Amino acid sequence: MGQKINPLGFRLGTTKNHYSFWFAQPKNFSVGLQEDVKIRNSIKKKKNIKITLSLEGIERIEIQKRINLIQVIIYIGLPNLLIKGQTLGIEEFKKNVQQEFNSLNHKLNIIITKLKSPYGHPNILAEYIALQLKNRVSFRKAMKKTIELTEQTDTKGIKIKIAGRIEGKEIARVEWIREGRVPLQTICAKMDYCSHAIRTIYGILGIKIWIFLKEY
Repeated sequence: MGQKINPLGFRLGTTKNHYSFWFAQPKNFSVGLQEDVKIRNSIKKKKNIKITLSLEGIERIEIQKRINLIQVIIYIGLPNLLIKGQTLGIEEFKKNVQQEFNSLNHKLNIIITKLKSPYGHPNILAEYIALQLKNRVSFRKAMKKTIELTEQTDTKGIKIKIAGRIEGKEIARVEWIREGRVPLQTICAKMDYCSHAIRTIYGILGIKIWIFLKEY
């Protein structure tokens, strides 16, 4: 059971919370859901723009909707992104995103938050592995280095899986590594999970990361 469904959806309401916080009538629910998708997609596209702030390392995007306000909280993990001297880049990024949503009836407020321990979040680790694979680094070396980074945090276990034509082999295969405990079938275990796709010259590789944080 723990291997056949999304670990985050499996634990919603117990150890995980939603990334969108708002209420709507049933007939307006689909409209609000589409707004969330557009906001998240626009932020992910804007992070590739060449401005003074590089928005690589986005861990998650939370959306909170009120009567006349949409508040977007962007959690950034890499520590070298929010340093002094880059405030102009942050403001420019906010303006670019807000201009796309002038047609909305709500005011858009963007908050950028820095995480204390970035290497304890799977989305940032998946982007790190994807960058290593693009640079032709051995997948085993990339996975072992990722585990070394998680040892600096308070995680109790991690599992990494890479699938596809690894290192350009003709036959696709799955390689994985695990360190510590990763109890996927217990709801009381606080897990974090991400699925990331990377496009290489040999095809698309899939990266999945499970992180065991603590147990209640």
